[in-house]
Amino acid sequence: MSDTLTSDCLIIGGGVIGLSLAYELACAGLSVHVVDQGAPGREASWAGAGILPPQSELGAPAALKELGILSSRLHAEWSVRLEDETGVDNGYRRCGAWNLATNQGEAAELERAAAAWRDDDLDVQLVDPDELAQLEPVLADQRRRLPIQAAALLADESQVRNPRHLRALLSACQRRGVTITANSAITDVEHAAGRVAAVQSGTTRISAGHYCVTAGAWSGGVLERLGASLPIRPMRGQIVLLSTIATLFSRVLNVGPRYLVPRADGRVLVGSTVEDAGFNKQTTADGVGGLLRFALELVPALADARLERTWAGLRPQTDDGLPYLGRLPNLANASVATGHFRSGLHLSTGTAVVMGQLIRGETPRVDLAPFSPTRQAN
Repeated sequence: MSDTLTSDCLIIGGGVIGLSLAYELACAGLSVHVVDQGAPGREASWAGAGILPPQSELGAPAALKELGILSSRLHAEWSVRLEDETGVDNGYRRCGAWNLATNQGEAAELERAAAAWRDDDLDVQLVDPDELAQLEPVLADQRRRLPIQAAALLADESQVRNPRHLRALLSACQRRGVTITANSAITDVEHAAGRVAAVQSGTTRISAGHYCVTAGAWSGGVLERLGASLPIRPMRGQIVLLSTIATLFSRVLNVGPRYLVPRADGRVLVGSTVEDAGFNKQTTADGVGGLLRFALELVPALADARLERTWAGLRPQTDDGLPYLGRLPNLANASVATGHFRSGLHLSTGTAVVMGQLIRGETPRVDLAPFSPTRQAN
């Protein structure tokens, strides 16, 4: 007979979404248990670049934009709270970001984007290449091979250091009594009267009032054990870490889906690829080579940087690009929060708040209907 542990909520998946939700629920006084098949906070959450835009991507549905705005505001608040509670500085800082257009078509799109950002009361400055060279000298390098037709500065873009943020979250959860079970997959699920009665994790039987799946790219397998099915697939993203003696620039440089993220200590993150490679987390010569070419074409001064490390993470993607947030059909006490793709860290704080409200029986601050797990059938 295996031991049985009980809690108000069992969270299956200990990435940034799961740990943020655990922290939010624990702050509200609930007993929480987090189970992860590996080491908490070591998958896509750890592998990301830590970029925190002031809202979600341009053209995002209204509900996703609202969730992004909420999340960005909460990151500033949570960073202070987490450091107060744990002593861990997650590296949060408002650094600003340049969004760069490399041809006339992109320049026209950027101009429309700047107008939309202004409509949303964001601090944005649209400049031409000559003005850019004055404002960001590293981009005035005559050796630069990547053309720049226009640029827009988003002053409110911020960043955190992913590993530090996850370390702070994990510590805060433990200090608030959250039970963390690592390296233990869910192997069996007990159902009773349209509810999840218990799950088996290793040699331990776990019973909870509510169950929430936050397993990122691995959520599909967990959901199948619960008796649900949602289309979630892993998308590999490779990143290169460079180290420089002197800080060359302080703002994030965005060119479409690629970016350079400067850290305060002189390191620069170069990302990222988007590859349908299944659950293969290997870095490749093609992926790393492409990122290095991009970095040197944009900032030639990085040619002297030390190649410190490369890695890859698997990001959970849904068919329509929206995360799944809400109750699972046919299971009265189970929900899901997954499928955030490239925005897991950014949307983690807002997701934790609205899912925490849902689990506690309150009305979420953001309408979750567009994120419903049943939307595919609709």
